Amino acid sequence: MGMDNTTQLTQNTALIVIDVQKGWTDPVFPPRNNAAAEENIAALIDAWQTAGRPVVFVRHDSPKPDSPLRPGQEGNDLQDFVEQRRGKGGGPELLLTKTVNSAFIGTPDLRSWLDAAGIRQIVVAGIMTNWCVDTTARMGGNLGYEVIVPIDATHTFDAAGPDGRVLSADELARATAVNLHAGGFAKVVATADLLD
Repeated sequence: MGMDNTTQLTQNTALIVIDVQKGWTDPVFPPRNNAAAEENIAALIDAWQTAGRPVVFVRHDSPKPDSPLRPGQEGNDLQDFVEQRRGKGGGPELLLTKTVNSAFIGTPDLRSWLDAAGIRQIVVAGIMTNWCVDTTARMGGNLGYEVIVPIDATHTFDAAGPDGRVLSADELARATAVNLHAGGFAKVVATADLLD
């Protein structure tokens, strides 16, 4: 995809890792896209921690009784490759929990944490591309942050619309990238662009 030269990461650019939890592997979910998502997320966490930049780990505590992501279930846990990286970085770290799509509506309050640290630029990665990643990116843009979304460090699932027509995970990811870009919510890049 190739970033243009106007995006420079700052020393305190925060990486927000959204909902990379075990429950997403449950067979209840339809087919997904982007088999490389986890590898790209891991690479971003490693790069951020090595650079001493801030990392926010977000966990979705689903209030729905039938959700694989509800608290008290193994599906609520962060996936091993993420859990194993917690606490390994030289920079500030936050674990945030939420019950809605946006990481800006969670505990502790993300906006307060970012603002207290003087952070104005955020990179949003994780699961799912068109739900929690998209919602967090849009809200971040609306709140005045410079938002970057490495779209290949996210994944989603096939989903049906109100007419019953199914869009594939790839189609939904493409639409999300277009919406974020065209709407000016975020700069959409490839993971490799952020690792240079």
